[in-house]
Formats: sequence, structure tokens, C-alpha cells
Amino acid sequence: MTGVAAIVGGGVIGGAWAARFLLNGWDVRLFDPDPESERKIGAVLANARRALPMLYDRALPQEGALIRAATVGAAVRDAGWVQESVPERLELKHRVLAEIEAAAPSDCVIGSSTSGFKPSELREGARHPARIVVAHPFNPVYLLPLIELVAGDDPDPGVVARAKGILEGIGMFPLHVRKEIDAHIADRFLEAVWREALWLVKDGIATTGGIDEAIRMGFGLRWAQMGLFETYRIAGGEGGMAHFLAQFGPCLSWPWTKLMDVPDLDDELIGKIAAQSDAQSGALSIRELERLRDDNLVAMMRALRARGAASGRVIAAHEATLPATDMAAVPMETVRRTVPVDWTDYNGHMNEGRYGQVFSDAADAVMIHLGADADYIARGLSYFTVETTVKYLVETHAGEPFRVETRILLGQGKKLKLFHEMKRASDGEILATCEQFLLHVSLETRRSCDPAPQVAARVEALSHAHREVGA
Repeated sequence: MTGVAAIVGGGVIGGAWAARFLLNGWDVRLFDPDPESERKIGAVLANARRALPMLYDRALPQEGALIRAATVGAAVRDAGWVQESVPERLELKHRVLAEIEAAAPSDCVIGSSTSGFKPSELREGARHPARIVVAHPFNPVYLLPLIELVAGDDPDPGVVARAKGILEGIGMFPLHVRKEIDAHIADRFLEAVWREALWLVKDGIATTGGIDEAIRMGFGLRWAQMGLFETYRIAGGEGGMAHFLAQFGPCLSWPWTKLMDVPDLDDELIGKIAAQSDAQSGALSIRELERLRDDNLVAMMRALRARGAASGRVIAAHEATLPATDMAAVPMETVRRTVPVDWTDYNGHMNEGRYGQVFSDAADAVMIHLGADADYIARGLSYFTVETTVKYLVETHAGEPFRVETRILLGQGKKLKLFHEMKRASDGEILATCEQFLLHVSLETRRSCDPAPQVAARVEALSHAHREVGA
């Protein structure tokens, strides 16, 4: 599903919303009165264009068009989704939402990026309150899938279903919060951790760097793939959660935390935190930190995807909806994707082993097209690669989109020879080539044998067609 998304407010969050929609094929109309908005959104888009495609083993849809609107009304007039991302002032949100309602189509969902306000507060004075929902994202919106979807205590099922469908269609994970509450779910956790961290710094117990190390070297890694309760279930050993609660429950009455108290953010504490934060990471610019963050997130989320866990499940499910390559063309387009950051080596370019993966993926696409797919393998037949010749022609870097074009050079009896060209997507320059020789085998005897008749006929027909075009 694609269409027109309207983004009202183009700051860090609004700009990243725009990127998420654009890179999933939606046209975006953006309204932001900030004279610097074009520059700021350009920087966000540049990071998103580099990072988001690296999550997937398929290419994202063709990028949508970004149109800057002069008014709120012009931005929302034909939108299928409107995302309000203005500053957290309720009177401002009421004014902007009223402008949106006056011009937006009656069937569009109006989401608010608010991190704290409830739907009932946002809907005060609204003409069609049920379609105004909280759609609270997490930064960077173009990478992190979680959206807290809060539609009120008595939601319209149609609005919820439509909102979920659109959000899932752009690769996000809408968590339906069924009872409205201040700050929803995730920010309440973050607020608790933030309060405790401020006390630890104020009391001189830890620095900002020490606190960050405690999170990223320990429980942050566990939370990224199991969350809170599942992590503690394991901590209970064979007794599970019941044993954990019995063992550690009494700790809750001990004065370990200061969650109900807030330190005074006076000039002294602000200066202390700012100085420690500058010492911790001030050598890098904000844009450099964003790129480091994005690269790390991509690598971790791709690892989770390989295991089918947590946010990796969302990526895999979204990837299954992305357009397939053109296998009817000659040569066949067998791969279209972007080089992920975890494919690069110490020289800063794609590791030579990953070229083997690319050409193996290309051959797998050919196998499926020929009918030598998973069902065929389950019947005890397959093709094995017995020889490859790879030529590395041009450096390939992280974030670089490419495609592989494959031609069948020989398809005769047990023999199949393929020729792959890996090309840069932007200009078609050949980055690497691979000539690959395969033999058809019986998985029972592990020896070569003739293909099944339907596969043999398909191989012969495609081989002839490719020879004709290449002649």
C-alpha cells in the first residue's frame, strides 16, 4: 500500500517520519515554517537513504516524491495518513489538529507523534475525534520499528485496523496500547531510568559515560532481543518467573532507587552533565554520531533478523512484501539490494567473501525460477556449484545499491553454467563478475544425475532464449 502522507512539523521526528514514508514508496507533503527545514530534513534524508536499505536483502520500492507545502491545508488535502510532529505544547497541537481536520480527507488517519499526551487530550474540540490517534515513534524513526498506537479507551476498530495496515506496510511495528495513560508505555520506562541516571550523576556516583557503558555493555544487549520480562524469566533459572519473583521480589522494598524524587536541574547539575557528555563523545559531530548509531543499529537488527528475533522479525515480514526482481528479462535480474555495513572489512569496502554470497543468492534466484526450489530439494534433487571464477573490478562500499544480472551460458543435461554481473544501481558500472558452473545431483546418492523432466525442459528453453538474445 502506498499513497500520500502529510507530515506537519519537520524536526528530528517529523523529518524521519518523512524519510520512512518516502523510502517505502509514498509521496510526502511536508509543512514546516522553519526556514532551516529544507537543510535539516536533507540531512535526515541522507542518513535514512544510506541506512534503511541496508536492513534488507531486497531493494526498497522506488522512492516517493517530497513536496514542500506552503500551508497545513495544502499538505493534508489528499493524504491517506497525516502525522503531526509539532512541539509538545497542547495548545499548539490543538491549533494544528484543527487546521488538519478542516482540510484532510474524511477517511485519513491523523497520527500524533506526542510522547506524553493522551488521545482524549488531543481530541478536545475535534470534529471527528476517533480518527485522531497517538502514533508515537522512536528515534531514528526510519530504522526503529516500534510505534505506540493509542486510539483511546473506546477506539474505532476501523481506524485502528487502517492505522496498523499503513504502519506495517512501511515496515513498522504498531503496538496497540489499549488503555490511554500519560507517556504511554515505553517513555514511562525511559523516564524511570532517566531519573535514576540524573541522581547518580548529581550524587557523584557515576559519570554520563559510566552510565552509558552500564547500559550498552550489559542489560541493553539483553533488552534488545528479549525485553524485560523474558530476560527476568531466564534469570529465574528452571523455576522461571515465579522463582525470580520469589528470589528478587523483596528487593523492591529496599531503598535502591529514587524513582519518586527528581533532582533539581539547576545550572550546576546541567553544567556537570553537559561537561561529562562533551568529554564522552564531543569529538564527534551530531551527524557523525547519528551515522555511528545507524550503522550499529543496522548491524544488530540484521543479526536479529537472521535469528528471526525481536525487531528482526519485523524486517523479515516487511521484506517479504517488497517487489521481487525481474526474472523474465534477459539477462535476468537476480539480485537488487544495498550493501549492508556488516559486509565491509578493514579496508572500508565489501569483503571478498560477501561477493560469494551475492553470486550464490543470484544462483538461488535462478534455481527457484527454473523450478529447482525448496519442494524440488525436498524430493531429493538439487544443483551443486562445482566451480566459480570471480573477478573484482571496482570497490563496493556500505550503503551502495547494486543489482546482479544473470545469463545462462549453458543448460544441457546435468550441466548448468551461469554468468553474473554485479552492477552499481546508479550508473550500471560493473563492480564484479562471476562465472559459475553447476551440476545437477541426487541428494540421496550425492552423485550427479539428470534433472527432472520439467526442470530440464525449463533449463533448455531458458538457455536457448539467452543464447538468442546474446548472439
